[in-house]
Amino acid sequence: MLTTLTTVWANLRTRRHLFAGAFVAVALGVALVASMGLGLAAAADPPAGEPQRFAAQPVVVMPHNTLTVEVDRGPHRAHASKKIPYPQPVDKELLHELAALGAVHRDHLAPDAVGVDASAAAVREVVGDRAQVLTGSARRLAEPGAERDAQAVVAVRAMLGTAGGVSAFVAVFVTASTFAFVVALRRREFGLLRLAGATPGRVRRQLVTEALVVGVAASVTGCALGSWGAPLLARALIDNGIAPPWFTVSGTATPQSTSWNSWTYWTSWPFQLAFWTGLFVAVTGAWAASRRAGRIGPVEALRDADVDTDVMPWSRRIVGAALLALGLGLTVHTLWTDPSALLKRKTYTTQPMILITAAAALAPLLVRPVPRLIRLPAAVGLLVRENAAASVRRTAAVAAPVLVTVALAGSLMGSAESVSAAKTQEASEQTNSQLIATGDELSLTRRPVPGAAAVSPSASTAVFVREEGTALLRSEARAVTDPAALAVTSRLPVVSGDIRHLDDRSIVVNEEWEHHRVGDRLSVWLGDGRRTSLRVAAVLARGTGDNGAYVTMANAGAAPIDRIDVRLTPGASPAAVTDALRAATSGHDVRVRTAAAWLDATHPRVKPQTRQGMLLLLGIALTYTAISLAGTQLMSASVRDGELRALRRAGATRAQVRLMLAGEALVAVAAGTTLGLGVTALNLGGLAAALGLLTPESGAGAGAGAGAGLEAGVVVPWGVVGSAVGVCAVVAVGAGVLGAGWGRRNDVGG
Repeated sequence: MLTTLTTVWANLRTRRHLFAGAFVAVALGVALVASMGLGLAAAADPPAGEPQRFAAQPVVVMPHNTLTVEVDRGPHRAHASKKIPYPQPVDKELLHELAALGAVHRDHLAPDAVGVDASAAAVREVVGDRAQVLTGSARRLAEPGAERDAQAVVAVRAMLGTAGGVSAFVAVFVTASTFAFVVALRRREFGLLRLAGATPGRVRRQLVTEALVVGVAASVTGCALGSWGAPLLARALIDNGIAPPWFTVSGTATPQSTSWNSWTYWTSWPFQLAFWTGLFVAVTGAWAASRRAGRIGPVEALRDADVDTDVMPWSRRIVGAALLALGLGLTVHTLWTDPSALLKRKTYTTQPMILITAAAALAPLLVRPVPRLIRLPAAVGLLVRENAAASVRRTAAVAAPVLVTVALAGSLMGSAESVSAAKTQEASEQTNSQLIATGDELSLTRRPVPGAAAVSPSASTAVFVREEGTALLRSEARAVTDPAALAVTSRLPVVSGDIRHLDDRSIVVNEEWEHHRVGDRLSVWLGDGRRTSLRVAAVLARGTGDNGAYVTMANAGAAPIDRIDVRLTPGASPAAVTDALRAATSGHDVRVRTAAAWLDATHPRVKPQTRQGMLLLLGIALTYTAISLAGTQLMSASVRDGELRALRRAGATRAQVRLMLAGEALVAVAAGTTLGLGVTALNLGGLAAALGLLTPESGAGAGAGAGAGLEAGVVVPWGVVGSAVGVCAVVAVGAGVLGAGWGRRNDVGG
């Protein structure tokens, strides 16, 4: 053991140029995981804040804003809860009872809640389970902005969860590839060790011990970097409108915070997860590569040191083929069972990783024919092609990070933009109105509106249903005042029934509901928590997931009207009807726009927060990939002195050698780009198939929009992909050329 440690220490000192790349890859990967984990921890326990509206009252009483029902959990019964959008206010009888305890205070900005000047115990005794009793910092839940802040925190958690998963995937992938490449560069050294009598076990122990030392040092460094970067990540989220202004993450970059000085801070779960993940990946990557190095005989290792042969063991081919079959099989299975699932963010951000991993596992096999297909002029072109084809491991090591970057950029941004484009097209096809008024608490003070053939006021609400007895599901809904006017101002994709038959005792659902036959009676909970039984009047196509339910205003509780759709009479002047509608509409922030302007404002290609979050995520992954790519190129250049010196002695000029190195880097980047685009094509192809399957079929009961298909197709983000490829190409060429020129030992520098 002592001999192994001595050898490891000597190797780390003399071959630090090789281990530097692995150290940087592990440290940056750990820093990414730690930063994302600290952000998630902060979002999971946001600061409570102090109440503003009822700061002077010790107790606040507000209605229950959650719906809780019993569901089956295996053999037992459990409770499932969902927030309701419009809870019923505190009833008058309870207000009289509270007034007997002390003064009752109201706030016009929080009309559902009341403050009470009485002891909490007395108020709880009177209220019982009829409402919520809030004290201390919990009184902030009655603030008008409390729900908005809660939604912002949920958005931050979702974004950081997605970013953390993708970042961890990229970090694990690049770290494992880097360690495998470090081992591949030392094949001649292993041959000499085997020739000197070292056993395969001795070689494996040495490699694993080196990885353990590097992994521990890099993981500790990465945790420190993660603590420094987490507050900067929080600031970036705030600047891009993803996180609320009060969102903070404690770390070494926030001098006013002292929590990072404590032992508890450094032993919290984000650092534990990041440290052990980095160490595990480092040791696992080295162990997997060391097994193959230990199996090679001394003569074979020496012979294969300059020309790569047998770079794809059968075990790796089997794993890569299995992952490829799994990724394609999941896509086909989802298309067969539930194509709408492919349109959900959770699916199109996680499922592509299986195909990316499969392509990366098969990269040495897939990369090999690419250089042969490239025809470059002159002797330099011949050298570029032959070197890239002969050194498959080096080419694959450079191509793999590019593959990940291109596939993530194309798949994530392409899927997000494609789904948004399909939703925008669907909304456009279902809109038959020509003018739309929006605002808060709208009402028509004068009717009829001159020049309007149909006027359809509606409100946003929700309905809840218990499906299969095991889950409480929420469905967004619109509450309408006149179903006949709704039929004129919209082109809903009705597959059965008639929306004009909607009344106070019925509901319009879509095909996603468990029971969706016309005439079925459904037990549902309304937006204010009331339970009722409604008959299915019509069924809509599933579409992209935005075809919600429809009820009448009688089943919307206190939901205020927030939209008025207007269809003009033939020959009516849009400008005149706009003025008449604006004059006849009262409410807050009233805006009257054409249907096209309303669609542009409410259905952008991609929501700004979503796009900024995706770009931030891809930027982090690209930065990490670029640094790791530079490390790979520098490690590769450090072992090519003899080869480059031989080229100079054979008559090649410095410019020709540099041009050859740049060409090799570009060929490797081109190979990675080709594989990345192939993975992107598979992912977006599955999404396109899902959109095609979700096209409503026209039928006897179909509405005017039922036969319209989702023809928007997929969107390939060529700008984002091109930028990622450009950065990778610049980094690969720069690191390859500059790395070979350092030190003048190969007569390339100068």
